[in-house]
Amino acid sequence: MAPHIALSRRLSWSPDTGLREEKDHGLPVVAADSWLVADGEVRAIERHRSRFGRACAERGGLDRRTLDGFWADMVAALPRQGDWFPRVELTGGERPRLDLLLRPAPTRGTRVRVLCWDGADPREHPRVKGPDLSALAEVREQAIRGGADDALLTTESGVLTESTTSALLWWEGDDLCVPSPDLDVLPSVTAGLLVEHAHDLGVAVRPRNATPSRLHGCETWLVNALHGIRVVTEWVGSPVRPGAERRAQRWRAHLDALRRPLPW
Repeated sequence: MAPHIALSRRLSWSPDTGLREEKDHGLPVVAADSWLVADGEVRAIERHRSRFGRACAERGGLDRRTLDGFWADMVAALPRQGDWFPRVELTGGERPRLDLLLRPAPTRGTRVRVLCWDGADPREHPRVKGPDLSALAEVREQAIRGGADDALLTTESGVLTESTTSALLWWEGDDLCVPSPDLDVLPSVTAGLLVEHAHDLGVAVRPRNATPSRLHGCETWLVNALHGIRVVTEWVGSPVRPGAERRAQRWRAHLDALRRPLPW
């Protein structure tokens, strides 16, 4: 775990001064990305960079040279000891800025209770991480008050998309299933790594439009950069019953093997 003396800090970047500590400013988040740093090791950080860079270019007009400068200083500032969950942000306003939120990692888990959200989809930019973080956090808080750990979002017709924090994967027999590509979901780095591993193993990957009832009795995962794989153990307030955990441990081991040291 991160040292007890460590507190979350916001560092704002400029090409002239590098990263400097700043107070929280409340500016709107245009793009963001986050990942786990465990004793100086990270999984697929270049994929997080690519996703963040695309969002910054598309939504903020950020040029590659500026991103490269920020990224180099940001990586150098990441702690090499303890468990951390940093977040990079491009924020809006009169003068858009690049920030690093240096945060101790929250407690990680391997199981999750889910609630199917029956309210309106809070996302306005579902394929971009950042703009909807606050709205998704509010939905998750309501799910927690309802006895769950996270909320699964659905389309108006009841098709599952993703949770407020994670991508959704599940197993039908020997096939790994993913939400159909035409659905509005965030391109998940962790889900992408698992799908690639499935291809390497010769496991069929099936895109599906699935309602909760289709997942009755299926081993179901929520996956993200912080927790890796969490197995759904309860569908709160639903007749859907979770499937037995049969594969998660082996696939977690694969994700763990992908961790690489940060450059010094």
